[in-house]
Amino acid sequence: MMKIKEETKIALGIVAFIYVVFTVVKTVFFISQSIEWQIATSAVGLVFILFFGYIIRVIDIYLDKIYPFERSPLKRISIQFFVTLTVLVLIRTVPYVLFYDQFPFHPSPEILVATYALNIFMVLSVTLSIFGYHFFVQWKQEKIVAAELEKEKALVQYDNLKNQLNPHFLFNALSSLNSLIFENPQLASDFLQQLSKVYRYVLENKEKNTVSLQTEINFVNHYIKLLETRFDGGLKVLFDINEESKEKMIVPVTLQILIENAAKHNTTSKDSPLVIRIKTEDDYLSVENNLQKKDAIEISNKHGLENLKNLYRFISDKQVEVIEKSHSFTVKIPLT
Repeated sequence: MMKIKEETKIALGIVAFIYVVFTVVKTVFFISQSIEWQIATSAVGLVFILFFGYIIRVIDIYLDKIYPFERSPLKRISIQFFVTLTVLVLIRTVPYVLFYDQFPFHPSPEILVATYALNIFMVLSVTLSIFGYHFFVQWKQEKIVAAELEKEKALVQYDNLKNQLNPHFLFNALSSLNSLIFENPQLASDFLQQLSKVYRYVLENKEKNTVSLQTEINFVNHYIKLLETRFDGGLKVLFDINEESKEKMIVPVTLQILIENAAKHNTTSKDSPLVIRIKTEDDYLSVENNLQKKDAIEISNKHGLENLKNLYRFISDKQVEVIEKSHSFTVKIPLT
């Protein structure tokens, strides 16, 4: 048994609608005709509609095999129109000619012309509806594929970002560790432990799309201790996190990227420390720092925030917000 495709169902719905309109119009304009005539013409029309529906289905399936839409849309729609119209005219004409004397009534030439005009309109409507639905589905599928490709692209970019955690950061960390080994062995040991915890977190969560905010904060505290050791009083990170937000989800390493971004683009010193405030606001995590921009910025591909924005488009219905004022820079991350 052949399954009726969605576009064929729509086409048949249009045909049925045309049939109902035709029946109403016929009844109004030929109100003088007998009830038997009205019932007979409506019954013949209904049988014709059902049979025509089967013919539509057969033609559509057959043409899909020998001349699909993708091969040439305009040629396919033309072929389908003329083949369907030819079959329809034959179905209407041949029985009438062969069994003319046995028909209970004979329409006038005007009705015959109107009937064939209606048939042409009906076939055109059916063909266009099949054509339109086919390309609507194709367009929808292409959008889904494009969205998936965009998501894959965003994930790849983000993976690259995590993998950058970071040759530059590692170089700075090892340089700081080298200095501490001779100056303060105990602090060097603590520094190395924090560094190992940072990289362990990245390795453990590299395949995850999201982690709880509490897990991310636990991780970033190790990272902050590394930066505090490196900048020697020139960096302060303050947290204001409400309890209900701690179980909400965030993309791993988001906080590390934002803190690193702030430290990379701003000066840090004991006299004028870089202050980063991390707080929850409704369904957002806000990361704000005072602006004291460096004259020369460390090596940066300037893609970190853009990659985060692209990734969060697929994680949340809300967007990453970036707000820059004269004295502050804020990034608001949606919590899911």
